[in-house]
Amino acid sequence: MSLYDKTAHELHELLTTKKISATELTADVLSRVDEVEDKIGAYLTITRDKAIADSKAVDEKIARGEKISPLEGIPCAVKDNICTKGIRTTCASKILENFVPPYDATAYGKLTAQKPVLIGKANLDEFAMGGSTENSGFHVTRNPHNLEHVPGGSSGGSAAAVAAGEAVFALGSDTGGSIRQPASFCGVVGLKPTYGRVSRYGLVAYASSLDQIGPITRDVTDCAFVLNAIAGHDDMDSTSTAAQVPDFTKSLIADVKGLTIGLPKEYFVAGIDSDVETSVRNAAKKFEQLGANIVEISLPHTDYAISTYYLIAPAEAATNLERYDGVSYGARVDGVDVVDMMTNTRTEKFGAEVKRRIMIGNYALSAGYYDAYYLKALKVRTLIQRDFTDAFKTVDLILAPTAPTAAFKLGEMVSDPLKMYLQDVCTVPLNLAGLPGISIPCGVTNDGLPIGFQLIGKALDEATILRAAFTYEQIN
Repeated sequence: MSLYDKTAHELHELLTTKKISATELTADVLSRVDEVEDKIGAYLTITRDKAIADSKAVDEKIARGEKISPLEGIPCAVKDNICTKGIRTTCASKILENFVPPYDATAYGKLTAQKPVLIGKANLDEFAMGGSTENSGFHVTRNPHNLEHVPGGSSGGSAAAVAAGEAVFALGSDTGGSIRQPASFCGVVGLKPTYGRVSRYGLVAYASSLDQIGPITRDVTDCAFVLNAIAGHDDMDSTSTAAQVPDFTKSLIADVKGLTIGLPKEYFVAGIDSDVETSVRNAAKKFEQLGANIVEISLPHTDYAISTYYLIAPAEAATNLERYDGVSYGARVDGVDVVDMMTNTRTEKFGAEVKRRIMIGNYALSAGYYDAYYLKALKVRTLIQRDFTDAFKTVDLILAPTAPTAAFKLGEMVSDPLKMYLQDVCTVPLNLAGLPGISIPCGVTNDGLPIGFQLIGKALDEATILRAAFTYEQIN
């Protein structure tokens, strides 16, 4: 019996009834890693010895008759921009190639309290800057459904690991769609929580006002369990919300009767793949058949979201990445003086996409351009937030494509950054507005590649998007 392709809640049941052991489960997943990892490249670091030791500890606990948590003994992956004490955390960048954090990120610390089994740290676009995981400083990750296609990004390693059976669930981060888009491309579930719902402490910063950690899982039920584990206020993160965290598993109710779901006309425009549009509209029809009220809505400033995001995010990135100077920690390339050393370090150790975004950000923040670009982008961000606020006066949820296409081929967009950036058109508005969103599989293209749609909720209303996603999942 293969175990690597089961959900966490199914495996929890098998563990608690002693039909399998945690060591047997971990061995099965590690065997799967050995079988496919050289083709997929989901990981940057594999923590094999730790995984085996931790699984044995779970078995000993079960043997003593003690209860285990829903995630205890379940093999997982963690995106390699989330700090893990004593375990290399590289952000897929040569500049942090040998960095080992002295502390855990809060979200990872909360997760480890549930005692899952860490299989390893997952690959990503360098510093989470990219949408294909081709911008990793170490190697590309491939889509398990078709090795000639990308897994999405920046959490491509996390999504590919779950889709390929190299982990049962994973943590990712989402700054402009980096959980939802790879989840869509890999045919798994990915949730971006409300900004502030999960602590950012220990998440290596890309764009601080946009970043958010969230789960990538096989199904919606697992998503709720992982979100339960990582959500909550953190004094170490000044942007962490003090709002009470509900038990998200109580939202797993197959009922959408009476919910009003909006379809934003701006998300169904020229350029969207016909297979994607058909699948997403069919998902809307299924919700209607299940008793939801489907209405067309308008989010009029959507057209400006990409421009706004690619001013704000690089500006914040340029500021956040100033710390990588070869002085305190990280890689250092020698020079004749300090300035030369810093220049050489950043030139040699940062990848092309990171350099590009730093330059865009510094330009937007420079004297004479701050008001014309960055300040104006902040004002447009407010208009985008207002669009959602107005929409949620009449609807409970918003349904839209996660991405305008299915997974594209490796190398197809690397030489055209603008084309790559436009892939984020459906996802970045949520980050700008700080809202929660979940990507759910809803079909496949004629070529057999997964398609996902996203459900967007009101701030701090992950419960409703989980409920609707769970309802849809039950009929598919």
